[in-house]
Amino acid sequence: MSLVNFTSFDFEQLFAMSDDTNPLMMLIWILPIFFFVFYGQRIQLYVTSGEIKKGIKKLDEFRNESRDELISYVNKNLKPADDPIPKIDRFIDYFTIMPVEMDPNGIVDKVQHIVRSREDYTREHVRSLSPQMSDIELSKAQTLLEIASSLQMIYKIINHMYLTAKKQNNYPLILPLQMILPFIMEQSEAMKEAISVFKKGQPVGDGIGPMIVGKMMLEREKETIAFQTTLVKSEFEGRKLFLVKAEGPGSTVGRPADGLEKIVSENKIDAIIMIDAALKMEGEDSATVARGFGAAIGGIGTEKFQIEAIATSKNIPVFSIVVKQSVKEAITLMTKEIADTADSVREQVNEMIRENTTQGHSIVIIGVGNTGGVPQ
Repeated sequence: MSLVNFTSFDFEQLFAMSDDTNPLMMLIWILPIFFFVFYGQRIQLYVTSGEIKKGIKKLDEFRNESRDELISYVNKNLKPADDPIPKIDRFIDYFTIMPVEMDPNGIVDKVQHIVRSREDYTREHVRSLSPQMSDIELSKAQTLLEIASSLQMIYKIINHMYLTAKKQNNYPLILPLQMILPFIMEQSEAMKEAISVFKKGQPVGDGIGPMIVGKMMLEREKETIAFQTTLVKSEFEGRKLFLVKAEGPGSTVGRPADGLEKIVSENKIDAIIMIDAALKMEGEDSATVARGFGAAIGGIGTEKFQIEAIATSKNIPVFSIVVKQSVKEAITLMTKEIADTADSVREQVNEMIRENTTQGHSIVIIGVGNTGGVPQ
């Protein structure tokens, strides 16, 4: 076999530049070069636009389906006295303006105030659709409203970015949209699929933390420690346990930081153990369990900040156990593999207690996540 000699190319022959060059062949070579120099970006814009338009069309379908599902749920289960559609459309378009960050001092309290005010406002206005609805039905309707509102906002933002880039024929402006669209579509599809799960009151993957702590609470006396948050006092091998989770089976995450603050104000706590779902990395298997340090809790960060502040002020170590899962698994029906980790995680909690505390110590165990479909 002879090897190609890369040093002996005849460039004149390759580009047809010899004396007997055919002018027509030269035009065939040169014209596409000029064409792509002047119109290359526009061609790329058209090609990319086609893909993005398909994604925007799907997002439009998702937001319409979520709105229709919410209206159907309210009409079927809550029996409103008046037509709920105008109110629902108004709720879906509500927006939240976060506080200014130029002076970061006190920003967490400001964010927490804004978010909780929005939650309270939404809750009361959803209740106004049917004042007789139970708290569980109210939490389901509120969750469906949050999903519909999120899908509406996602659609508007992506559509705005696309139309702006197209209007200005600005290919660099559309590049970031092309890069983030697959992630946006993955999360939007997961939210759309979550609607039927929340409507039926079934547990989602994110509820693995409340499920494990809820099992530990069974057949014990319960009390409300904070808004939509339940506390059970228990014992384990000479240690006092304070078990905390959102109050199920309604769709809520509760306010575990408020609960922890009240427990710590009345008791000397020696350790905090948090159980939560965590997003897995690409290549990791779903339902794998990992242990670590620090506050395992998602959301916008206010609950995490509050828990860290309490632990720091009282010098309490914070340990965490997480169950890995994808974005889709976290907000759709809990898979068997994730549910099957409950016993293993509970045994690891027991090991963690034995390894890090002694008899006479007090430990707070918090099951973090949405407790929809998970009683206690």
